[in-house]
Amino acid sequence: MADPLVSRKVSDLVGVRPQVDVERAHDALEAVAAAPQTQTQFSRGALTGYVWALGRGTSAPVTGSHRHGTPNLGQLTGEIDASVMQLADQTLRTVPRDYVQGVHDALAWVCGYSDDQPSGGFTSPA
Repeated sequence: MADPLVSRKVSDLVGVRPQVDVERAHDALEAVAAAPQTQTQFSRGALTGYVWALGRGTSAPVTGSHRHGTPNLGQLTGEIDASVMQLADQTLRTVPRDYVQGVHDALAWVCGYSDDQPSGGFTSPA
């Protein structure tokens, strides 16, 4: 039997994850964070990361760089690197730390650097 990841077209992937999995992660987090009382800076950052990774946002969530379409793995990784820099040095941060952490965690999952998916009941950093 053929490996489904090998036979999958690159265009079906967002980072290293199937697009449908990233869509589900986004939708699950959005459902939990839809009400104002359940929104956190972390969930907003993660949602923004998912939206950008899916090619629905024109500005990268941390660097603000502009592009159209789905970012490639190098661009996603560059945004993760920028988030790591901002998390490490608060003088570089222009948005709340939890927001940057949410972006980082969502993109790290999308790129396969983490198995921890910020979705569903997980809407704030541990």
